[in-house]
Amino acid sequence: MAKSALLVMDVQRVIVERFGDDPDYLPRLNRAIDAARAAGIAVIYVVVGFRKGYPEVSPRNKAFGEIAARASAGGGFAGGPATEVHPDVAPGPDDVIVTKKRVSAFAGSDLDMLLRAAEIDSLVLTGIATSGVVLSTLRQAADLDFGLTVLSDGCLDGDAEVHRVLTEKVFPRQADVITIDEWTKAVTA
Repeated sequence: MAKSALLVMDVQRVIVERFGDDPDYLPRLNRAIDAARAAGIAVIYVVVGFRKGYPEVSPRNKAFGEIAARASAGGGFAGGPATEVHPDVAPGPDDVIVTKKRVSAFAGSDLDMLLRAAEIDSLVLTGIATSGVVLSTLRQAADLDFGLTVLSDGCLDGDAEVHRVLTEKVFPRQADVITIDEWTKAVTA
């Protein structure tokens, strides 16, 4: 029987502020988190974070290089309240927080080791953004032979059409794609 974990990825204050157009997103995501905890499914938060000065970021990395350059003006992902998990979906005492260094939840983190040690072989993916962390993590997790489910309304993207194409056309090739309500009914039944 599959042993699952719910991944809540990049739902940090600074990211939620950028993608906060859906006021129902955090309450909806919280329902999934509550259902996972009630069903004994591990909840793993994945956050992006760097050391002060961003020594992990190459200037050749287009996305993170720009973040590191802007960070010298203040903010960024080198700690502080802006990089914490949004308080509306805060980690509980038994939840795990994994810090990654790139887009995929696996890149520069110990996520794979934690999953293997806990004998988790199935992942339920949520997060911001659909075209970022969710897509990258899904592709890498599929290559690592994890069973995959994507909670379509547990993901957000800045481009609604990109979100739709990914969740309706791309993700179903490697994952089951369902809503939070469908998933919570299944795990609490």
